[in-house]
Amino acid sequence: MSERYLIISADTHAGLPSEDYRPYLDRQHHEAFDAFLAERHARRDELLKMNYEYIMGWEADNAEGLRGAFDPEQRDKELDADGVAAEVIFPDADAITGMAGPPFGAGLSAGEITEPELAFAGARAHNRFLVELCSHRPERRGGVGLVPITHDVERAVHEIEWLAQQPGIRGVMVPTMWRDHLPYNHPAYDPVWAACQAADLPVHTHSGEAPQEEYNENIGIYLAEAAWWPARPMWPLNRRPSKRNAPPTPVPSVNSTAYWQPNAAPFHASPSSAA
Repeated sequence: MSERYLIISADTHAGLPSEDYRPYLDRQHHEAFDAFLAERHARRDELLKMNYEYIMGWEADNAEGLRGAFDPEQRDKELDADGVAAEVIFPDADAITGMAGPPFGAGLSAGEITEPELAFAGARAHNRFLVELCSHRPERRGGVGLVPITHDVERAVHEIEWLAQQPGIRGVMVPTMWRDHLPYNHPAYDPVWAACQAADLPVHTHSGEAPQEEYNENIGIYLAEAAWWPARPMWPLNRRPSKRNAPPTPVPSVNSTAYWQPNAAPFHASPSSAA
């Protein structure tokens, strides 16, 4: 007797070609978006100089499948071919040249954005697209909305509440790095965790962001550390100060490797205890 397996991918990606986010972006940010696109195209040109044959070959050979990053019918075709029944969807669909990511880098590099308005504008543009994508077969989608909580807690709560009302949205992603902002164990974020709890939306982090400015353009250092940064928020979150009526401590879903998990487990045995 053969056995059947239900396969759900916990880490897929979706996103429009960067230029195509314009209709999803509030008009007042179009000028800044033009500057962002110019930077992206300049970066692509530099990458083409270094690796032209690979990049052009990849895009040509996979043109049909790559449409699945934004075309729901093509996406279902790709999932069916892989035997995948459902998926959890993160941003940034182009890992080769970065030309299919949210405006202003609001996806996997959200912590690098310094202007709050651009952080929320880029996140909302992607969230609008994601809601549209997930509305096709929402029972098969697990969209993860973008919420730049480090810039404005009240605004972040409103975004979480809006996302919770959309079909196919199953979680939220917070910036992997808080950089110069408050760390995630600070009580200021309690309304965020309470909103996620009330909406039953899990909190996610994802690999991608790292302190690139410290690496002196050495890709080897980045590759050695990239898997650690998305796991780091777990330590502050599990050492939040205990206080009455505080929302439950969120345990983020870390989309990265898990080699650190066995050693980390003892430190998470008592989430509310302060070290």
